[in-house]
Amino acid sequence: MREELITADGATPRRIADDHVRELAELDPLTAVYLGLNLDDDRLPDLSPAGPEAVADLARRTLAKLDEAERAGAADDEAERRCARLLRERLTAELAVHEAGENFRSLRNLGSPVHDVRESFTLMGTDTEAEWQVIGRRMARLPEAFAQYRRTLTEGVERGLLSGPRQVATVLGQFAEWLGEDAPAAERVPGAWFGTFVQGAPEGLHPELSKHAVAAAEALAELRDWLRDVYGPAAAGAPDTAGRERYVRWVRYWTGADLDLDEAYAWAWSEFHDLLAQMETEAEKVLPGAGPLAAMRWLESDGPAIEGAEAAREYLQGLMDQAVRDLQSTHFDLAEPVTRVESRIAPAGSAAAPYYTAPSLDFSRPGRTWLPLVGRDRFPVWDLVSTWYHEGVPGHHLQLAQWNYVADRLSTYQVSLGGVSANLEGWALYAERLMDELGYLTDPGHRLGYLNAQMMRALRVIVDIGMHVGLDFPADSPYRPGEPVAPEHAREFFGLYCGLSADFLDSELVRYLGLPGQAIGYKLGERAWLRGRAAAKAAHEARGEEFDLKAWHMAALSQGSLGLDDLVEELSAL
Repeated sequence: MREELITADGATPRRIADDHVRELAELDPLTAVYLGLNLDDDRLPDLSPAGPEAVADLARRTLAKLDEAERAGAADDEAERRCARLLRERLTAELAVHEAGENFRSLRNLGSPVHDVRESFTLMGTDTEAEWQVIGRRMARLPEAFAQYRRTLTEGVERGLLSGPRQVATVLGQFAEWLGEDAPAAERVPGAWFGTFVQGAPEGLHPELSKHAVAAAEALAELRDWLRDVYGPAAAGAPDTAGRERYVRWVRYWTGADLDLDEAYAWAWSEFHDLLAQMETEAEKVLPGAGPLAAMRWLESDGPAIEGAEAAREYLQGLMDQAVRDLQSTHFDLAEPVTRVESRIAPAGSAAAPYYTAPSLDFSRPGRTWLPLVGRDRFPVWDLVSTWYHEGVPGHHLQLAQWNYVADRLSTYQVSLGGVSANLEGWALYAERLMDELGYLTDPGHRLGYLNAQMMRALRVIVDIGMHVGLDFPADSPYRPGEPVAPEHAREFFGLYCGLSADFLDSELVRYLGLPGQAIGYKLGERAWLRGRAAAKAAHEARGEEFDLKAWHMAALSQGSLGLDDLVEELSAL
């Protein structure tokens, strides 16, 4: 039982934070799915304007309780102070986004309410008939949820708060894939993606589940038609970029920091030049005289590859299992639940980038990495290795699973809903670098893949800040020096220095435009992690002590979420 400094009414920051998690899980059933709570709840969140407003009201009430607890001295203890600081910063950032009306233009190719609703089905239990019945009841609510979402977007049109045309076009394409419209007629399944999903249910439930799947697909088609015929024309003149005011607000939301954007932009350019030199050296080992881009194209077309989606899934599972075996007891000290992680194939119509989903709080659902197929059946390995060190082990999985493991020492909020994207992505990029430092990327192709991943994250800082804030390519840029970083130029620039497929890069550009400020957190978060490690090492050595990297890793992974404003300071003290 953790010790807490308790006020007269029993309210401490950690108790307030955990109450907030429980109340939000009741208010937003998708939050409960993510956390593995309320497993019998078959509801969907209210996607109408009233739903986000109710969440905002909860945040306001929680902040009021936190104010009262701090006035009573309940945050004087260090653990309570850290939790209170995170809770206040996160809820304040969320409210700033909400009060600016961002939910009214929440149409994007990744992380929209409709994307989140669909993903929730992939996280639900499917082992028993009772679990499938919950899925069926939740799926039956999809037509209502899609109608609510349409009402929110309609109000956005009325308020002049719209997503840009690139988001509209991309989401229309995704919906077409979810609906199976590009598949041969003989291969189409009634209910499209939803119908395919419920095929794994017990035979006796098939008729009912199939009925709900067909209704869901029909409702999605209606939403798609409205987006095409009504919303799309209205959004035709909307800007694809955010502008500085919106961007600064989103940067705080994604990073937990008030960043100097001009400094970050200049730093990213220095990283670009350094990485380009390293890539040229590594490319010479892969394909002498060709240069980085040609070498990566050769690796993509003629380098080692895995044939078949299932074989690729097994390969990635083996890669993570091997990393766990090798790093356990040497660079990490992992509890048994943390060592379990699954490799999965992503649902059709996902964004092109691989991703990770965290385990439930009780570990009944393990952490999972997801590989989007994007129409492929051949998977070159040159860039998969570093990517799975990022998504799986020692990247996202070790951090988020360890957070779950120490939740009872912190608060549920600090290890779940209080997560700061730049902290999470910064750790995952640090994890890639760690595996390079430990000698796991000595194969020239694998190392070029790692450097390409680092370059991609540096380019993200450049194009994300440049596009949304309206900066120019600098004088020492090898591409269009002195010209604005417009979206069409950003895409071309990205393609010249990042060896990923055209489809992937197209998807990435739309992602950056739809999630302003999110993409810069990877490289800037990694910078914070590296600065914290360097400062901690220097402090130990100044005291005449040996720096224990394993102990530092475990302490760093056990402190829960922090924004970048606090991360370096806390890491330096470990």
